[in-house]
Amino acid sequence: MEELIQFKLNGKQTKIKVDPDRMLLWVLRTNLELTGTKFGCGEGYCGSCTVLINQKAERACSIPVKEIMGKDVVTIEGLEKNGKLHPLQKAFMQHDALQCGYCTPGMIMTAYSFLHENPKPSYSEIVKAMDNNLCRCGAHTRIIKAIQTAAEQSR
Repeated sequence: MEELIQFKLNGKQTKIKVDPDRMLLWVLRTNLELTGTKFGCGEGYCGSCTVLINQKAERACSIPVKEIMGKDVVTIEGLEKNGKLHPLQKAFMQHDALQCGYCTPGMIMTAYSFLHENPKPSYSEIVKAMDNNLCRCGAHTRIIKAIQTAAEQSR
């Protein structure tokens, strides 16, 4: 049975009538047509579906939409402001921190949450923070460098 779910999405109040047990990932991708959030493993392990919920990185594939009622959700599409990319997005481009690009939205959202909590991270802190996001292409070194650059530019 469908319910009205209300939350803030990328800075805008959003209301959607949907099965409350439907996973947030599918509501974003299918119902709301925000396809930047990717389906990877479907088990919450790979990180490609990472979004921000109240500024914290969360795996959208394992969160029923009813759990975001009244919360603030940001997807990769919500990071750019007034047509300008977020410094993390720019740094990922600058360092070619993507190959196939499938993990990139989840990597950026995880890094955003991490830098929000730790704006001056060490190399090892970045590596640890990103450890649970998988990149099948092996761009981890460039990803770490991009996060370092974004952290430096945000200071």
